[in-house]
Order: sequence, then C-alpha cells, then structure tokens
Amino acid sequence: MPNSQSILHSPTDLGSPIPAAEPHEAGLHLDSLNQVDLIIQKQYPRMRSFLLLHAGKLIYERYYNGHGVSSLNDLRSATKSFTSTLCGIAQSRGELPDLNSSVIDIFHRYIPERAHPLLHQVSLHHLLTMTSGFAWQTGKKLGEPLIHRFHRNRKWTSFALSLPVMDQEMGLFQYRSTDSHLLSVAISEATGMDAYAYARQYLFEPLGIRHSAWSPSPEGHSMGHVGLYLTSRDMAKFGLCCLNGGRWQGTTLIPESWLKQALAPQVKGYPAFGDYGFQWWTGIQNGTPFALAHGHGGQQIYLFPQLDTVVVFTADSKVSRWKNPRSLLERYILDDLKSKPAASPSGS
Repeated sequence: MPNSQSILHSPTDLGSPIPAAEPHEAGLHLDSLNQVDLIIQKQYPRMRSFLLLHAGKLIYERYYNGHGVSSLNDLRSATKSFTSTLCGIAQSRGELPDLNSSVIDIFHRYIPERAHPLLHQVSLHHLLTMTSGFAWQTGKKLGEPLIHRFHRNRKWTSFALSLPVMDQEMGLFQYRSTDSHLLSVAISEATGMDAYAYARQYLFEPLGIRHSAWSPSPEGHSMGHVGLYLTSRDMAKFGLCCLNGGRWQGTTLIPESWLKQALAPQVKGYPAFGDYGFQWWTGIQNGTPFALAHGHGGQQIYLFPQLDTVVVFTADSKVSRWKNPRSLLERYILDDLKSKPAASPSGS
C-alpha cells in the first residue's frame, strides 16, 4: 500500500512566478491574441483560461467565468501525461524497472488467480503507449463505456489486470484509461509513495508548484488517468519544463532522453487526435509538430518545440459536449509564430 498523502496541498505561497514579456517583444501581434480572447468570450462559454508562452516567457494570459491565477483546474485525462512523466523520473532514479518488464513482475501482488495466459506478455511499454491489448471499448470522441464499471469497483488494480488480453490487439493503439492507472500503481509499487507524493517531491516542489490536488483511487493510489488539479500557470510551468528538455532553472527534473521518447509518436493513434507517445498525443498543426496533454472539456497543454511555444487552455470539465479550442491555434496563433524570426529555445 502506498504512503498516501493528503488530497489537497495549498499553502499561502502559490509558488514562483513565470517571467513575462509583452507580445511585441516576442515579435507577435497583440491584435491576433486579442481576437482569440474575443472569440473565446463569444463562442466558448465554458472556457476558464488561455495562456501563451514563448521563449520561456508568459506572453498572454486571460481568465474567464470567474476563474483566476489561483483557481485549480480539473485536468481530466491531461493527468495521464503527468503520470507518464513521473514514470520517467522513477526510471531515471533506478526505481522503476526496464520498460520491457512484464506487468506480472511489477504487479505480482494484484495478479488474479486465473490470470489471462497472455498477461505475462504485457509490458510497461505497452501501458505507456496504450497498446496492451486489454479488452476495452473506446468511442469516436474517446468515450469509454467500461470506465464506469472500473470506477465502481473497489479493487481498481485487479480489475484492470483481469481484463482479457486480445492477442490480435497487442501492439495496436486503443485509448484505454486503465493502462494509465496501472502506471500510477507501478509508481507506488516501485517507490513506496503514491504518485502525488512522488510528484510533489521530485517535480512539483522543484517547479514551484505548491497549490494542487490529486484524487486517490479506492486502494489509495493516485488516479493515473484523471484526478489531478493544477492552476493554469502551473500547467504552463510543466509545459515549459518539458519543452526545455526537462530542465528548470538550471536543474534537470525530467530526463531529456525520456522526453524524446514520450513526446515523439510511438504508435499510430486516431486521425482526429493524432498519434501517441508515452501518454501524450503527437501530431502536426499548420506544418508544425506538437505534443499535447489533453483532457475532456478542453484541458490542454500544447508543446510546439520548433516554435519554442507552450499554449494552455482550460475549461469546465463537467460537460458532455464541448468545443475544442484547437481551431484558434490554427487560425490565429501558429502562422503568426511561424512568421517571426526563429529563436533558440530558452531555459526557464
């Protein structure tokens, strides 16, 4: 059982600020950004924040519907990208085994008595890339009908490991939140700490993230697929750190070698969303490669390495239907960034 910590961590000090600059200092057009702000106000009634960071600096920041700098956002499935990152940190510290290790070796305490005969072939790498082959259902908009059965169960880990392994599906991508939760359990098993406690020690505190929450599973593990709550600026800090090869203020927090794998396409995904890395979506927008931490309702951290840019959107997560802000990037932001002189990535 992990050493489960409090669900909410919120001292008076909200953490270190992000260096800021005016749009014109970054060679960007304020009119274009103000146009995005206006469209959000008129056409995106559920939006909560929009942040643009370029060359390590906060260029534009707007909040909506009563939300502000200190408001926590429900990241939903964008949580998955943080879980993956913690796996990379744990592996670099020698705590998590090789990615080709079988789930049998990692989760031996949870393996069901009548385990599927192919379970031993499922590896950490399969979980990271959602290619485990566990029997699952996924809708066109990433809806997961079986997730409700999973959430109602009191033994999430055993439930996930009891799913039949479909031989013909192993190695093929299928969006599957149980794979992501198993990664959180792996962190607990490898380190003796739940993912939230581990994140606070090795990622959040060094990033100056001090106002956060992460919901636990019924077994006391941090939820690996959803459940993380952060401010918009802290989401941006995480994005900047990943964009800068895992470095923050001169210190390496995330192994650069891990990020090169995590943020690159590892497997063919879904046309409407992109290909998949290690719990990150990847693709090309306006001719520019991106990596994306994506959550239901519009919780998004976009990384554009070639443009040295991070974009954060947050919105109400408790919706059944929502409007993706991706078109705002395509119409008003990316071409503007591409037209300015290239600059080398800046450390934060």
